[in-house]
Amino acid sequence: MDLHIAGQSPDRDERTAVDSVLGPLRAGKAESFHLQQERPDRSQRHLLLPVLHAINSRVGWISPGALNYACSRLNLPPAEAFGVADFYGLFSMTPRPRSVIHVCDDIACLIRGAPAICEHLAGRLGPPGAAGLSSELTWLRSPCLGLCERAPAALVSAAGPKPWERALAPTTADDLLAVVDRPERKSEPPPVPTSHSVPQQGRPELRLLRRVGRLQPESLQDHQAQGGYEALRKAVDLGPERVIGEVIDSKLVGRGGAAFPAGRKWEAVYRARSSQPVRYLVCNADESEPGTFKDRVLMEEDPYLLIESMTIAGLATGCGQGFLYIRGEYPLAFERLSHAIRQARDHGFLGKRILNRDLSFDIEIRRGAGAYICGEETALFNSIEGYRGEPRNKPPFPTEVGLFGRPTLVNNVETLVNIPGIVLWGGRSFAAIGTPRSTGTKLFCLSGHVGRPGVYEVPFGATLANLLELAGGVGGSGRLQGVLIGGAAGTFLSPRELDTPMTFEGTRAIGAALGSAVVMPFDDSVDLSKILLRIAAFFRDESCGQCVPCRVGTVRQEEALSRLFGGKTQGVGQAPLQLAEIGQVMSDASICGLGHTASSAVQSALARWSEFSGLRQEASPDD
Repeated sequence: MDLHIAGQSPDRDERTAVDSVLGPLRAGKAESFHLQQERPDRSQRHLLLPVLHAINSRVGWISPGALNYACSRLNLPPAEAFGVADFYGLFSMTPRPRSVIHVCDDIACLIRGAPAICEHLAGRLGPPGAAGLSSELTWLRSPCLGLCERAPAALVSAAGPKPWERALAPTTADDLLAVVDRPERKSEPPPVPTSHSVPQQGRPELRLLRRVGRLQPESLQDHQAQGGYEALRKAVDLGPERVIGEVIDSKLVGRGGAAFPAGRKWEAVYRARSSQPVRYLVCNADESEPGTFKDRVLMEEDPYLLIESMTIAGLATGCGQGFLYIRGEYPLAFERLSHAIRQARDHGFLGKRILNRDLSFDIEIRRGAGAYICGEETALFNSIEGYRGEPRNKPPFPTEVGLFGRPTLVNNVETLVNIPGIVLWGGRSFAAIGTPRSTGTKLFCLSGHVGRPGVYEVPFGATLANLLELAGGVGGSGRLQGVLIGGAAGTFLSPRELDTPMTFEGTRAIGAALGSAVVMPFDDSVDLSKILLRIAAFFRDESCGQCVPCRVGTVRQEEALSRLFGGKTQGVGQAPLQLAEIGQVMSDASICGLGHTASSAVQSALARWSEFSGLRQEASPDD
C-alpha cells in the first residue's frame, strides 16, 4: 500500500491518533490481543472501531491519509475500512470544523424546545453541517441522545490533542455556544442533580436504583462499603451450576425488549464448554431506542454494579473475556465505566486471579459511533469485529455461533444488574416479585408531557395509569392525547387503555409490546402527524440497507406519510392501504427487528387516529 500518493499521506496528528490505539510502529511488534492465535492472517481488524474513534477525536474527521495509515497497521483493504467508517453517524468522512454541536430533534426533544434551538443555531451558524464562527464550529441534527428526561438535549464535542465531549440537558442555544467558547470548561454550570433523572432516589423499596445518589460513582471503596462484591464472593462459593440454577429459578427475562429467558441463555453457553472452550460475554449497552435512558442512568450512577454483574455472569458461564459495547453518545458513562474497569482490575476483581483465586475474566469496552442498528445483537458482533454493523441471519443463534464465531452470552445492562440481587437473595425470592410471567422489578423511562420525567422502578404489574400517577400525572396542558410505549419501535395507546398492566403479557394482550419500557405521554397540543413523520424519518435514516424490505420499505413509509399529512391530493386516498402493506412486508421479510417493528408505532397511531385527532379538535384555542 502506497502511503505517499499526493494528498493521501497521514500527517503527524493522524499517525499519533492511530498509534495511540495500536502502539508505535516498530518491526516485529507482536499482537497483544487474546485472539492472536485464532487469526492466522495476523489481522487486527477488531481494533478498527477504536482506531476510527481515535482519528475522529483528534483530527475531527477521517481523512484518506489517516485511513490509509490505519489500514496498513491493521492489514485491511482501505475500501473495506472506508465502508465501515462511513457506516457510523458520529464519524465524518469529509473535512469539518473541530467543534461540533449535535442537537437532538427526536420525539422527546421535539416537543420540549428542540426546534427553537435548531432555528437559533441556523441563524448563527448556518444550516446543519455548515461551518460557522470562522470555520471553527458546526452543528448537526441528531437522533435521540438518551437524555429524554432532561430534554431538550445536545452533545458537544471538540477534536484535538485533548479532545472532549459533553452532553448538555436541558439546554439552550446560548448554553451550547457558551460551552464551545469555553474549551477548558473552567466555568461549567453545576451538574444536574441525580434526582432529576431518578425522582424515586433514596426510597428503601428500590432494588436496582437503591444506591443511586447515595454513593460516589467513581469510588470502588464506596461500592464495597455499600455491599459491592458481596454477590461476586457468594457466586464464587456457589459455583457456576448453582448460580445458573438461581437465574433459572428467578424466571428473569431479558430487559432489552425480546424478553428471552436469561437462564436458558446462560445454560446454553455454559454447556458449550466441552466443545467450545473459548466463549464470550457481551453486555449490550448500545441503548439507542428513542425515549430510552434507563441503562445510561445505571452506567453513570452505579458503574461498579454493572462491572460486578458482568464478572458474575462471565465466571458462571465460563466466558474468559467480556465486551461492554456502549453507545457513542454516552461520554460520561464511558468515562466512569472505563475508570471502574481499571480500578476493579487493579484491586483483584477483574483479570487474572480474581479474589486471589484461580479465576480469570476481563472486560474490554467498545464504543459505538452512532448506529441504532448496532443494538441488534449480531450487528453489534460485526461492529466489535471491525465490520459494518449489519445484522446476521439467525440461526445459528449467538449461544452457538456469536462473537468471533464462538458461543456468546448477550445481555443488556438492566438484565445484568439484576444478577447480584438474584445471587444474594435467591432466584425464588426474585420470582415472587411481580407477576408469574413477568418477575422482578422493572425500570420505566418516562418523558414527554409528564409531571416528573425520569427513570422509575416498580414491580411488574403496575398499570400505565399507575406509572403516570407515580410520575406526577400528565404534564403540558394536562389533557392526555395518547401515550407512546416502547419507543419509536413501540405502540401508541389511547387514554382509554391506561388500565393496561405494564407487563410482557399485559401489553401483548392488546397487541402492543413493552419493548425498552419507554412511556411517553403527549398532551392535546401536540400534532401527532409530526411525531409520526419524525419516527418514519428515524427508521429511514437508521436502516442499515442490507435487506430490500427494510431499505425500501422505510423510505416508502415516510413518503406515504408525507402524502397523507402534507396536504397533497395525489395518492392520499391510497396512503393508508399502502402504509399497511409496506408495514406487513417489512414485518414479514426483514432480516432483523428494525424492519420488523419500523411500522409498529405508525400503524398503532393510525388505528387510533380518530381518538387522537378528536381530542385535539375538542381543545379550544384559549386552553
